[in-house]
Amino acid sequence: MYKHILIATDGSELATKAVTQGLALAKALGAKATAVTVTEPWVTMVTGDMAVAFPVEDYEASCAANAKKILGEVSEMAKKSDATCATLHIADRFPGEGIIEAAKSSGCDLIVMASHGRRGVARLLLGSQANWVVTHSTVPVLICR
Repeated sequence: MYKHILIATDGSELATKAVTQGLALAKALGAKATAVTVTEPWVTMVTGDMAVAFPVEDYEASCAANAKKILGEVSEMAKKSDATCATLHIADRFPGEGIIEAAKSSGCDLIVMASHGRRGVARLLLGSQANWVVTHSTVPVLICR
């Protein structure tokens, strides 16, 4: 069935549920698992006067530290569930793009991720990374709510 599962996480409580399900699925199938977290480019986050007050170096260091924390928590979850899980941080990408890039570069044949299930204006304003991944992925995507 699936041989290598990519588990996408942003460290949120909802994403942690998807990590739990992805690890359990990988263990049950005897598949490899790779957890990925993606951090957005600095320019998409800070513009104008704030760019002077928040240098790119500080942003990148903060992102790297946050990614290390998130992926460390996934590694601990994997150890507790007796599963093997590699970790990967994709920097300077929009989440959906980074997830698909990670799936391709790691040779994954399934992506597991969470969806907040936003609708209407909230979805329009906040976007839907899960929808973007489902729409653009060439491998199956398992969405956990």
